[in-house]
Amino acid sequence: MKSIIKNTFIVGSILAFAGCTDQFERYNTNPYEATEGMLQTDNLTVGSFFSQMELRMVPFTAGGQQDDSYGSSGAYQHFQGLCSDWYSGYVAPTGTWANGNHNGNYYFTGDWGNSMYKQNYTQIMPAWSKIKTNAEKNKTPQVTALATVLKVYAMHRVTDQYGPIPYVNYVAGSVNNTFDSQDKVYKKFFEELDDAIEVLTPFASSGAKILEKFDYIYKGDARKWTKFANTLRLRLALRVVYADATLAQQEAEKSLSNPIGFLEEAADRAIISGLTIMNPLWEQAYSWNEERMSASMDSYMNGYQDPRLSKYFTKAKDNGYHGVRLGIDLKDGNADYIGENISNFNLASTSNIIYMSASESFFLRAEAALRGWNAGGTAKDFYEKGIKASMAEWGVTSGADTYIASTSQAKAFVDNTGKGGDAAQPSTITVAYDENAAFEVNLERIITQKWIANFLISPEGWAEFRRTGYPKLFPTTRNSNSGTINTNLQIRRMPYPSTLYDNNITAVQNAVTLLGGGDNGGTKLWWDKNPNH
Repeated sequence: MKSIIKNTFIVGSILAFAGCTDQFERYNTNPYEATEGMLQTDNLTVGSFFSQMELRMVPFTAGGQQDDSYGSSGAYQHFQGLCSDWYSGYVAPTGTWANGNHNGNYYFTGDWGNSMYKQNYTQIMPAWSKIKTNAEKNKTPQVTALATVLKVYAMHRVTDQYGPIPYVNYVAGSVNNTFDSQDKVYKKFFEELDDAIEVLTPFASSGAKILEKFDYIYKGDARKWTKFANTLRLRLALRVVYADATLAQQEAEKSLSNPIGFLEEAADRAIISGLTIMNPLWEQAYSWNEERMSASMDSYMNGYQDPRLSKYFTKAKDNGYHGVRLGIDLKDGNADYIGENISNFNLASTSNIIYMSASESFFLRAEAALRGWNAGGTAKDFYEKGIKASMAEWGVTSGADTYIASTSQAKAFVDNTGKGGDAAQPSTITVAYDENAAFEVNLERIITQKWIANFLISPEGWAEFRRTGYPKLFPTTRNSNSGTINTNLQIRRMPYPSTLYDNNITAVQNAVTLLGGGDNGGTKLWWDKNPNH
């Protein structure tokens, strides 16, 4: 196991700071038209902090250096690789250590679960606070709005991993930050997104650029940022639907009625570009030989004869695509896995880091329509557009229509290493949409295809599995925490970082009280209330 590589906290040299007030001015003219003065005001002096937020959302190695200002692939492994990458059903471990106790069989090891919390509270939140404070001085609400959208994106992954977090009244650098219940955190997310989208919409309508020189995702394109924010708000609205259905529909329909719309084209994907990046999953798979295709991806994508299969994975030595079960016992090391019987990821070493896919917006709207909300179309139409959008994102130029009409099903899993990991067919759901099917059947269909489309965005895949129970994933073959984690329900959250108990035990004890259960992997989060799962 690679150790976490040292993260150097570099914010850049800033000679002057500027910002905006907390009370955003309401536009009394056309609400979707930016004034000339607004377009001329762009607080570039906070740009370095904005770049920092973008580049620290996921740790990765940049510029060919392992120990650099953007984090590292080693940090990524603890941030995401050893938790959501596995628990989402996308990835499974194949390192020589995989026969021991580790997160894959729910034996939580040392500081493996600390990185998501640490990275966001030492890199993202302080940078956002600097932007907000300094942007207020120049009265540039568009700058704060852009940074706030990024902050919500980053921090919703933190609360979705742990539960209650310090957020509502968070003060950077304070040792007295208290934890907020997850329902309060989500309500704050919606409040912030509502304000940010209201501010950004006039800039989007006017074709304005914001922080163009410092934006590695959309090059300052306010229209794409507003689409991103609308898509994010719809994502979070559906996240809370089983906990607060009224709030969910209310927030969803705000995005659904916004004139700027959602991410839809392949060019709309939120990805880091303009840097030489070493993709952290590539490094773990090819340099460290520790990760491969999962059994669940094998079952669904082979069963569906998915045209994206060759875009996602490489063939094994028998010319087939094969995955591996989480928790399988590798008694003789990884000789049967690496470069032989299990498929690797079809990634270039410099593959882009994906923060949000455009195809996701169609699947979100498909579920909204399925629930009877005012989504502006039918569930079937959005569902099929989501599949086509995903094909376009991954460079699949033919076969989408045939795939959409397919009645194929996921297949039983056959362990290609002979280690006893065989498993029965997980689901009988087909790709072809059936408007006469029951709600739950079509929900499974929508979420399964969204899961396939969101490959490499594992925090979202894991969260949606917990929220809906879909897709039906193979459980770990070994559960070292069966007393607290139900093997079939699978892990529901990560325990709080061990460092919190060392440094702020009273606050974390209060957080556990807010959680409403033990600080373990079996306690459900506030939004995890689906009665069927």
